[in-house]
Amino acid sequence: MKSKKYSEDIIKVFKKDGFILSEPDVLLDSNYIIQRSGENFRKLMLTFEDDTGKSMCLRPDLTIASCIKYLKDNSKVNSKIFYSGQAYRRSNNLKDKVVNDQLGIEILGSKNKSNDDLKVLKTIANSIEKIKIKNTSIKVSDVSLFQKLIESLTIPERWKMRLKRHFWRPQYFEDLLKRLETNSDVDPTAVELDKKRFTEMKNLDQNKEIASRKVSEILTRFHRKIKDPRSFAENKKIVKIIREFLKINCPINQLDKILKSFVKKNKLSNSVFKDLSTIKNLSKINSKTTFSTNFGRDLEYYTGIVFEIYNSSKKEIARGGRYDGLLKSLGSKKNISAVGAAINLNNL
Repeated sequence: MKSKKYSEDIIKVFKKDGFILSEPDVLLDSNYIIQRSGENFRKLMLTFEDDTGKSMCLRPDLTIASCIKYLKDNSKVNSKIFYSGQAYRRSNNLKDKVVNDQLGIEILGSKNKSNDDLKVLKTIANSIEKIKIKNTSIKVSDVSLFQKLIESLTIPERWKMRLKRHFWRPQYFEDLLKRLETNSDVDPTAVELDKKRFTEMKNLDQNKEIASRKVSEILTRFHRKIKDPRSFAENKKIVKIIREFLKINCPINQLDKILKSFVKKNKLSNSVFKDLSTIKNLSKINSKTTFSTNFGRDLEYYTGIVFEIYNSSKKEIARGGRYDGLLKSLGSKKNISAVGAAINLNNL
């Protein structure tokens, strides 16, 4: 069988590159995943209740399943693993398969981010080359660049938090940009009313609770809101910068030059995108690699590099990325550096 031969050849590459077999659980606690990995998974999961009434699901994602196993095993060291199995996901597209056969690798407890990012992408690319899939192309992004851009802009902290939190929801994110651009959420009458309430509440007992919150907490929030420094002209400029950044799409070896031009044009600090070593490293893999700042927004656990590999028909055959915050969200006491990728056998 063709898929079996593919699997055998791919696994040989994984083992040669030092990855060891791991078999994560098929059944997972669905509420645990939703609470810790984001709401985006809720619409994907195939759920049911066990005999005790607990909500369970078939694993929607082998990366999450592998991370949960890593934590269950109390692993504290660098772990290079590979897996072979199925992920089970719903889809609104009737053409999509519910069961996805995958072969993937993860480096958990990654010590050298730049080298390990390259290692994962190179191993996956070599695996695809081993099974003689030709004329492949790679698309790359780095979601941390967006985070760095937002931190560099002169907008209130609460708006920085909103934009970073909802980057994974493109439609809602666009709504936020429109609100920021037009100041539509700032009602002058409401602002004056807030100022009046702020003055009145300053004279109250700071430990008194109103609607389950202390007066001191409410005053802190009012203070941030009243001091909101946004102006209409400045907002339009900020939104224009964000939209321009999200339109960057270029060969990966031109990214450094394009980002420098972007920074200079918009009078940003030269240190905004100061370290592109990981991205430059990835450019060694394939001359057809492209970089897009608007790519990789469908899974919110990514924190850095995100990539996909396509065949000659532009069908996705592999994807992966860096997810340094996922293990902590799943129960680790601290962030654990991690990167991984999977090949979708159904699309080979």
